[in-house]
Amino acid sequence: VVGAVALYERAVSSVINVTSSCSEIRYLLDMTSAKVFFIVRVLAFFGTALAVYILWQQLFHPAFQPCRINSTINCDAIITGKVAKTAGIPTPLYGLAGYMVIFWAALRHKRNLLMTVSTAGLVFCLWIAYREIVELHVICPVCILCQAIMATIFVMSLIVSLNRGSTQ
Repeated sequence: VVGAVALYERAVSSVINVTSSCSEIRYLLDMTSAKVFFIVRVLAFFGTALAVYILWQQLFHPAFQPCRINSTINCDAIITGKVAKTAGIPTPLYGLAGYMVIFWAALRHKRNLLMTVSTAGLVFCLWIAYREIVELHVICPVCILCQAIMATIFVMSLIVSLNRGSTQ
């Protein structure tokens, strides 16, 4: 468990290190909104695919489970465990719906909707991460990917909100 938490902390610090570099932030802020919206659409597509994968695993319980690496690193918590449902609804459905709304918002250049849904998605992802790591002592590799995608989308939504004038 300690090793898994350390791995997660290194991944989070890597994201922070990447986004905290002044030259990289300047580059991101200089990106046109069209480029940012395109990147968000690509990320939302991959997030949707991951949510569909986890939902498929949860609904059909296939014999082949590539996500199951060992007792600490696996997707069991989100497939059959305590995080499998949130308010009685399969948890992957929240991700699927969120990524689909994000994709649509990026397609239509809806800055406020993108910011709202990515903020809610990030909070939800952090809550799931907390439950998995602190309460259940497991790490879901697919969830980590979803969390990284959502954190990146959140940063991109901040950029597009700050670049209101740049539409090229």
